[in-house]
Amino acid sequence: MLEVGTKAPAFTLPDKDGNLVSLSDYLGKKVVLYFYPRDNTPGCTRQAVAFAERFGAFEEKNAVVIGVSKDSAASHLKFAEKNHLPFVLLSDPDHRVLEAYGVWQEKKLYGKVSMGVVRSTYLIDEQGVIEKVMPKVKPDTNAAELLAYLEAAR
Repeated sequence: MLEVGTKAPAFTLPDKDGNLVSLSDYLGKKVVLYFYPRDNTPGCTRQAVAFAERFGAFEEKNAVVIGVSKDSAASHLKFAEKNHLPFVLLSDPDHRVLEAYGVWQEKKLYGKVSMGVVRSTYLIDEQGVIEKVMPKVKPDTNAAELLAYLEAAR
């Protein structure tokens, strides 16, 4: 995982519509960059819906929400439409950004070891510097905790 105070790694990835999106597109705004394992799984759906429900509150704090997983743009499109997600979802099938942010890690499930995304969130400030790191977040509380942090920081 990256540390608070370091420059966030630059990236450009396709969104759910196939448009290329870069972190630098959001200079001047706070960026909630959350990494999740997979579209249409129970935890990931709950996490995405929680961010969607608070989307207006994040906008009021001059913050954009961006979700990243290794799923395809087509999968993201279906996921966003099904769950009415108003924010950007980016596709990283080659794990380049997942690895750059330290969230592509070894995971153990029922004794089986595999590589996968560890659900984590970064808050990046208006200048592109990491302001807050939230490793191994819980899908049900991640959005609320981050919003509470933003409200307390004002």
